[in-house]
Amino acid sequence: MLFSHIYLEEEIKNNARAEKILSKFPNANVIEIGHYKDVFCRKRQDVLLQGQTPALILAKDRGRLLYPGAAVCQNFGREHFYYTSCVMNCIYDCEYCYLKGMYPSGNLVVFVNLEDIFAKVEEALQRQDVYLCISYDTDLLALEKVTGYVGEWIEFARRHSNLCIEIRTKCAGQRFYAQWAPAENVIFAFTLSPQAVIEQWEHRTASLQQRLEGARAALERGFPVRFCFDPMIYCPDWKMQYGEMLVQVLGQIDMERITDVSVGSFRIPQDYLKKMRKMLPDSAVVQFPFENDNGVCHYPDGLMEEMERFLTDRLAEKIPAEKIFRWKDQAF
Repeated sequence: MLFSHIYLEEEIKNNARAEKILSKFPNANVIEIGHYKDVFCRKRQDVLLQGQTPALILAKDRGRLLYPGAAVCQNFGREHFYYTSCVMNCIYDCEYCYLKGMYPSGNLVVFVNLEDIFAKVEEALQRQDVYLCISYDTDLLALEKVTGYVGEWIEFARRHSNLCIEIRTKCAGQRFYAQWAPAENVIFAFTLSPQAVIEQWEHRTASLQQRLEGARAALERGFPVRFCFDPMIYCPDWKMQYGEMLVQVLGQIDMERITDVSVGSFRIPQDYLKKMRKMLPDSAVVQFPFENDNGVCHYPDGLMEEMERFLTDRLAEKIPAEKIFRWKDQAF
C-alpha cells in the first residue's frame, strides 16, 4: 500500500523503526506533528467512506500498552487473556468492523516503540502465562511489508515459552511463512467467510480461496493454524453460503492439522454500533435489527443459535468437540 502523506511525531523522528518505515515511501509528503491525536482525533476523518487513501501516522504509544481481553472476544479457554495494539486501524474496509465505531479516523497509526510493549508483556509473564492477541485493531500481517512487526513478534515469542500469541488475519501472505522458522506458540488465525460475504462486506480483503492457500502455506511451514468462522454474517441465503464455504474448506484443508476453530455470530458493543449506523445508513449488515443484551448487540437468540449450531454440528463431524470454541459459551 502506498501512502502519499505520512505524519511523524517530532519525538520519534530519529527512531530506527520510524526511519525504516519512512525509507519505504521516499515520495511521501512527511509532516511533523506534536502528537498523533492532533491528526487522528480530528472530526470527519472517515477517509475510506470518502473514497480517499488513508494517511499513515508514526507515533509513540504512551498509554497502557497491555489490555485485558474484551468479553465479546474468544479467549479459547485461556485464563490470562490480553491484547495489545501496536497498530491502530486497518487497510481493509469491512463494513461490519467495530473499528469504524471505535476510532474517529480512517487513518492508520503505527506505534514505533515496540520495545515498550515487549517490556510490558514481559512484566506480565513474570506473574503468569499469557495468551496475547496482537492483531485485533488492525490486520498486522497485511501490513508486514510496511512494519515488519509480525516477524519481530515471532522472535519475541520464541524467547518466552509461557507466552502464546494469536495473529488474526484476512490476508493470504503465502510468501511470509517461507521467510520464518515456525514457532509453536505463535498461532495464525484465519477469519473465514463465504465468498459472497467477502465480496459484499469485506472490501479489499483476500478471497476465501486465497486465505485457504495462506493457511495451507502456514501449515506446511509448521506454524499452528486456527480457523475463525467468526463473525458469521446473516444474509437471506446464509445456510447455503456457509454450507458451500464448508465444502470448500473441508475439501482443501486437513482439519486434523488445525489447532482449533472458533464459531461466533456477529456481535458488537452498542456504542460502536450506534456510530456505525450513522456512518453506513445503507448497510444491511449494520442496520440489522439486533437484540441488545447488557450492552452487546447481536442477532436474535433463535437466529444466533441456528447459525452457530449449523457450523458447529458440521465441524464436529471432522474435528474433536474440544477443538471447537463457540463464543456463546462465554458469558458477556
